[in-house]
Amino acid sequence: MDPQTNIYQPFPVRILRTLPQIAEHRLFQLQMEDGGSWERFGHQPGQFIEVSIFGKGEAPISISSPPTRPDVLEICVRRTGNLTNALFELEKGSRLHVRGPYGRGFPVEKLKGRNLLLVAGGLGLAPLRSLLLYVLDRRDEFGDLTLMYGTNNPDNVLFKYELLSFFDRSDIRYFYSVDRDQEGIWKQYVGVVTGLFDQAELSTSDTCAVLCGPPIMYRFVLEKLLALGFSKENIYMSLERMMKCGVGKCGHCAIGEMYCCMDGPVFNYTEIEHIKEAI
Repeated sequence: MDPQTNIYQPFPVRILRTLPQIAEHRLFQLQMEDGGSWERFGHQPGQFIEVSIFGKGEAPISISSPPTRPDVLEICVRRTGNLTNALFELEKGSRLHVRGPYGRGFPVEKLKGRNLLLVAGGLGLAPLRSLLLYVLDRRDEFGDLTLMYGTNNPDNVLFKYELLSFFDRSDIRYFYSVDRDQEGIWKQYVGVVTGLFDQAELSTSDTCAVLCGPPIMYRFVLEKLLALGFSKENIYMSLERMMKCGVGKCGHCAIGEMYCCMDGPVFNYTEIEHIKEAI
């Protein structure tokens, strides 16, 4: 089945492998049941899918892998309810269903040729990873790349070994932080993610900032970006909370006059700065 023939209809996939992350989080690599390439799926960085297991339910989950790597589709899942509990019980080769892709992803065409600042907080790295890997796979199409990632403690760093691999690269600048380090094992910055801005030299006039993290992070990072001189038109955010049906029918993700699942989840700051409940 071609997923693009009917985006409302689930189609079967198989679990190729699962990779443990932090506590209660796993990265699932999914393979089309017919063995085909995910290229025909047509997803873009920042979009999401609806994952279902018959008899257990359905849930929207961000895509963590870029379209530049079409052999598998990766989703990073937190164990938090009926669907995810059932998903964690599945083994390699197990069958489940997905539908999509849904939503508006990161504006990769607008970002090409620009310097990029990616700011992730906590679990926000999971959806932002799709854009990060896309840029790294097409590195010559973008300007300078800076990644800032903050989480609450060293035990909750997502994609730890992947992040460590950036120490061997010269085409990305990386700044990592944890809010607290009670055991004294963290070798990078200790403090909130906004403290990382004091370590990075950023050319604000030609840099686009992309944010993904908890709402409280947005408020303070936005204040920092605007104080540094970033244009509102050059700031993009992913608002993934509250989504449910994926197709704008349930109204669960409404913010103002817009729906996160259809008008987003990626928004330009100018689109939502007037909507109080958005941030």
